[in-house]
Order: sequence, then structure tokens, then C-alpha cells
Amino acid sequence: MSTPPPASEAARADGSSVRLGALVPLTRPGWTEAGRHLLAGLELAVLEANAAGGIGGRPLELVVRDTAADPRRAAAAVDELARLGAVALAGEYHSVVARAAAARADALGLPFLCSSAVLDALTEQPADRVARLAPPQSRGWRIYADFLLGAGHSRIAVAAEPSVYWASGARILRDRLVPRGATVDELDARTLSPTALCDELVARRTTALLLLAGHPEPAVPIVTAVRRDRRLREILIGAPAGQPEFAGWAALPGGAGAAIPFLRYLPERLGPLGVRVGAALRERLAEEPSFVAFEGYDTVAVLADVLRSHGTDRAGIGASWPRVAVEGTRGQIRFSRTPGTGVWQWAGAPVQVVDRDPAQPGRFRILHTG
Repeated sequence: MSTPPPASEAARADGSSVRLGALVPLTRPGWTEAGRHLLAGLELAVLEANAAGGIGGRPLELVVRDTAADPRRAAAAVDELARLGAVALAGEYHSVVARAAAARADALGLPFLCSSAVLDALTEQPADRVARLAPPQSRGWRIYADFLLGAGHSRIAVAAEPSVYWASGARILRDRLVPRGATVDELDARTLSPTALCDELVARRTTALLLLAGHPEPAVPIVTAVRRDRRLREILIGAPAGQPEFAGWAALPGGAGAAIPFLRYLPERLGPLGVRVGAALRERLAEEPSFVAFEGYDTVAVLADVLRSHGTDRAGIGASWPRVAVEGTRGQIRFSRTPGTGVWQWAGAPVQVVDRDPAQPGRFRILHTG
């Protein structure tokens, strides 16, 4: 079920605006913190595009639909946005949801620029109309595996829930780590209680536990249990999917959300555009913007440039990906074909492994770059 159209949709029903559809997780079980940051970036870029004259004098309009982390809901939203006259789609954070949206958008001939989802095979078959800003999971998670090895960890466990995304992540880690002499044990985060999971970690002499599980359940209870277990004082807790990026982790009791390395898609230093946009996002969000907010901004920045350069015809937009050259907040964005993804991919997205400083949880420490 879609959210009711905002008043702006009815006001522009005469077709005077150029409509962009936006897919965003705004309600549970979606990761709503990520959705809020993604939407803030999308909205800021639309405001700036319109302040600069819109698209050939026509205002750019963002038509937002809540996916709530539901692939079927996302596919239905794609159908609705196509009927409403959206010239392209933007957004989505959850990989499995983005995959459903990408398949439906490609079938309808509706261009889709995916902001944040990382699952390698975003489409089963090559899709000319789908492009992506976030790096493929295989690239980011291999970099994370290299960080673990460099930090001296060879006895690794993953607390995983069943899903295509988590299974893919576990496979990437195993393929990277095991040939280099590490062990990777999988523990079922759905059936093991946090206490039982701690017992398993002790028995296996684990040195690094990776959370391949949802937020806040069961990830936060697992972190809390491990932090309280004196037998596991030396264990590293990691979260390659990026859960500690958001402010809620800084507020976990006793600083439990600090010193948990995760993947973040920002450069070591932002350029002038990134600094300016970061300040504007900070004001909109009333907190530090995550990399997801920058991804949202860059998504609309690319689409606005494409619309100005190639027009608002869907076929023309979909054919423009190989000619894109846009200065984004995190570097110049160009798309190319990356094997195994099925989509046009920004190959230059920055990748960092960072954590929150235990002495100052609002501050991030860069541990590794790739």
C-alpha cells in the first residue's frame, strides 16, 4: 500500500513539473534512520536544482514512496510512479528491496539510479536503464576482510540472519579470508540467544565477531551481551553493513556502540562541494549526516544533470549512463559496466573502514581505506 500523495502532486497534476520517483524506507521494518538520511539528501539536491532554474525552466518534483523494506511494496510503488509520469527513479537503501525495484523498473523501461544498495547482482540480467552509486558488496566487503587480516584476526565468527544479502556477505568474507589462513564460523543469530552466542564465541576462541544481522534486533542485544561478558573483553565486534554509522549507536549505554568497525562510503577529506552539502545536511537533520545522506544528494545531482543534458524522455535518460560525468560530493561520478552487477556502476565510490572513538563516540576514526 502506498502513502497518500502529498499536496504538491495534486497541485502539479497538469504536468508542469518534472517528476522523479523516490523509493525510501521510512517505516519499520525498514531501517528508518537510513531512510531519513537518504531522503534528506534527495530533498536537498532537488531544492538546489530548482533554485538553479530546474530542468529547462520546469521545477523538479520528488514523489516519495515508502518501501518499508518490503520488495513487493517497492515493486508496486514502481508501477504507481510510472503511472504518475515519473521520468526516472532514485533511492532505496535495502539491497533486496532495490533488486525488486530494479527488475520492475527495467521491465517498464523506467530509468533507476540506485543510491545505496550494494548487493552485487542488482539485476539477474544486464539492465541498460539501471545504474548505481554505492560500490558492489564484493568490493567493500573484500576491503573489510583485508582490514581484519591486517589487524591480526584469523579466528572470525559471523552472527548471521537468513537473507540473500547476509548470505552474500558471508560468502565474500569466507572467500577472501579462508585462503589466507583464517577461519570463518557462522552462528545463527535467529536461533541462538545472545548468551548462548557468547558461549559459542568462547568455545571457538573467536577474536572477531561480525554482525550480519538486522538493526536494532538482534544486533544491539548481541553487542550488549558481548560487551558485558568478561570472557570476551578482547574480542573485536565488527559490522561491515554499517549499522554504527547512525547516531543511535553513539547513544548505546556504556559506549557499547563505539569501537565497532564498519564500512563507510566517504573519502578521507570532502572537497568544497562535499563540505558545503555536509553543512546543509547537518542543518536539515540536526545531526551529523551519514554517507547515506551524501548518496541521496549525489543521486539527484546526477539525475538533474542528465535531465538537463539529455532531456526528460525515459529512453534517452536510460541511454545516458555511459556519458555521465558529474562532480558529486564524494568525487567525480562516471558509470561503467562492472562484471557481476548487471547495471551501470560508479566504480570510483570511496570506501573506508571506520569506527566510533570510544573516548568521543560522536567522532569517527578511519582505520583502513580501499
